[in-house]
Amino acid sequence: MWLPMIGLTALPHLGGLYGGYVTRREVKTWYTALQKPSWCPPNAAFPVAWTCLYTGMGFGSYLIWKELGGFTEDALVPLGLYGLQLSLNWAWTPIFFGAHKLKWAMIELLLLNGTVAATMWSWYSINRTAFLLMVPYLSWLCLATSLNYCVWRDNPEKKKE
Repeated sequence: MWLPMIGLTALPHLGGLYGGYVTRREVKTWYTALQKPSWCPPNAAFPVAWTCLYTGMGFGSYLIWKELGGFTEDALVPLGLYGLQLSLNWAWTPIFFGAHKLKWAMIELLLLNGTVAATMWSWYSINRTAFLLMVPYLSWLCLATSLNYCVWRDNPEKKKE
């Protein structure tokens, strides 16, 4: 029973590793040149926060999986929503850091926030611990969404001529 727990807990980190690869180059160049609000967390805070958040949401998904008896018909909605939000989570980094599309990254984050809230709603009646493990994630996403908005607002995208 350890393998599903380890696998589902580690799964979100796969996108985090890819995101780290995408951001590594851009954080030192493009991102540094952007106007950011004074309350922007230091760059070193992001990998620490995401490691904790990915671990919490991954373990939460394991608790849901275990409670519902694996990938059953009953698990379709709660784990399907989880998979959708995880895909949206992983997509943000290439949009923001890879393509430098601040407006699209903002739109994507709004979709992600809604999908995370729907995931949490679907998990609440199944396993309260799993639900609670998602609370810091949604809180961080609210901060990230506010930050993305300020960066988008304060760094107008140049139109191609």
